Amino acid sequence: MEEQGTGRAHWGFLAFFTGLAGYYLATLVFTAATADRFAEVDISDPPVLGPLLLLVFLPNVLLGLGPAVVSWRWGAGPNRDFGLLPTVRDLKVGLAAGGAALLAAWLLGAILLRLTRDQTSGAERIEALSGGRTVWLAAAVLFVFLGAPLAEELLTRGALWQALAHYRVPRVAVLALTALVFAFLHEESWRMISLFAQGLAIGAARMITGRVASSVVAHATNNLLPAVYLYTG
Repeated sequence: MEEQGTGRAHWGFLAFFTGLAGYYLATLVFTAATADRFAEVDISDPPVLGPLLLLVFLPNVLLGLGPAVVSWRWGAGPNRDFGLLPTVRDLKVGLAAGGAALLAAWLLGAILLRLTRDQTSGAERIEALSGGRTVWLAAAVLFVFLGAPLAEELLTRGALWQALAHYRVPRVAVLALTALVFAFLHEESWRMISLFAQGLAIGAARMITGRVASSVVAHATNNLLPAVYLYTG
């Protein structure tokens, strides 16, 4: 399968590090701005953030915005460079890969939870800060389901994958490296193994079709159950 936009991927590393830099810079600014305000918060009775909850997702938006801007500036645009508009094949392969990622998350997650019983899930923290089933929680759920997959896939299976392919790194190695970066991005050391396995499954869709749209579908499928759980509790 011919890689989407490989001939224009000389700017892939620039796109990748631009997105990554935006993510960490936004995280640093957000942390610095809120550290004092929430230093004395009782985690058992957190404040309701409402619309401010959406600021938590700003760094993730920048993950995908960096590659998109670089693609518009030096490439042919995200759709032509990465293949963002899904085809029927993208949907079929993405759904299958997403199902595999969900299965890996369920099997490995069950094992890891037994080993780390004191971990609090991100879904539980977000629901507590939103103040229940509000429109802000619904917006957060929508981002978890669609926004995060699009941003993270543009960075990993888009910019980074294209950059590595441009320098003729073997496809299996590209699959493993992007899955590893995907796992590290979530900054949850207790489930790194599970995230890596999920990254392999999601990346397999990208490898099979040569298009990021399929990995976005796989990622969204993988995030569907966590998004539903986030809203329903």
